Order: sequence, then C-alpha cells, then structure tokens
Amino acid sequence: MTLLGGASTHFSHVNQSLKKAPILVCADGGADLAVEYGLQPEAVIGDLDSLSDAARHKLDPSRVHHIAEQDSTDFEKCLRSVSAPAILAHGFSGGRLDHQLAACTALVRHPEQRCILMGEEDLCFLAPLTFEIDLPVGTRFSLYPMGEVSGTSTGLLYPIDGLVMSPSTRGGTSNEVTGPVSVSVAARLLLVLLPIEHVDAVLDRLVAAS
Repeated sequence: MTLLGGASTHFSHVNQSLKKAPILVCADGGADLAVEYGLQPEAVIGDLDSLSDAARHKLDPSRVHHIAEQDSTDFEKCLRSVSAPAILAHGFSGGRLDHQLAACTALVRHPEQRCILMGEEDLCFLAPLTFEIDLPVGTRFSLYPMGEVSGTSTGLLYPIDGLVMSPSTRGGTSNEVTGPVSVSVAARLLLVLLPIEHVDAVLDRLVAAS
C-alpha cells in the first residue's frame, strides 16, 4: 500500500511506489496532492482539518473517513486503520521537524505495521527483532534508538554488540555496510535509516521477516 501525507514530497517517488504498491491511501491533506495528480485514493483518513474543500468535492464521499480525536496524528490514525503486507509512506518526513519526529514515534507505537517512511533522500523503518539484508559495501546504514535498546550485528563497520543505545546516551548514525548485514535487537525500539535507492531490498526483507 502507498500512503500519502501532506508534507513536501517528490511525486515521482510516489509514482514509483504506486507501481510496487498500487493501493493509495491518503492522510488528510495528502488527498489534495492526489487529486492534483488525478488520482482517486481508496481511502482518505484523518481529522480532515487540512483537506481542502476543492479536493473533497472531487473525492468519493464513501472513501473519506473522519476521525475526530486529537490524541494522535493523521499518520498514526492511518497506521491503526489499515491492513497491508507493507506500507510505503510519503509526505511524512519532509517539512516540519515536529511532524517528522511524530512520524518516527508512530512507527514505534505501531510495530505491527511494516511501514517505510520515504523521504527525499532517505528511508526509515522500525527494525524487526531480527533483520538481514544484502547491500553494496560502503552503503550508509544509520541506526537511531527510540528508547533504550541493545543488540548484535554483523556486516557493519561499527558493530553494535555490547552497546546499550538510547536517545540520551548513544546512537548509531553514519554506520557503514561491510558485507551482508544482520541486526538483532532485544526490543523493537531501533530505527534504520538508509539511502532511498535501496527501498526495493528493504521492502523484500521486511515482508520476508513478517
């Protein structure tokens, strides 16, 4: 499934995702961008405070789902409302920094979803308890903890064995691939960030790890 939010995104990347995941769901104002490009989403989900009247008039009303509560973001409303083998999410990691942080938090709060946040240059996903992937040597492989977490790794220039990572003590950004990568963690609190060109390999491995 392709999920489209309202933040800045390259629509060429969205089109590439739609070829892999042709079901389109929009979070609130993301539907404006879909309508602009002549797309009719399968569903529009959110509190609808960002959806323009012009776009709404072009949508099938039966596909617009208003969730009024304000205790979660529109991205999180989507994550808890849909079921898909995997989600390619655009328009959540650009623009406002607070929105980007909230999107990363939502990944941790909904580990049942195999969701990849797609940025302009990078992608981000929540590491499964065990994750293996084969990437070119030298590929940047950043790890960012969303809570206290430890684990083991192979195929990284800087192994994480014996480390306890947390947002306030130690991260793992700008690591580097030296061979086939395997990462195992004690808790699902670790984000993996990679260059966006490796989305196909990540998608394959996330679905295989389910």
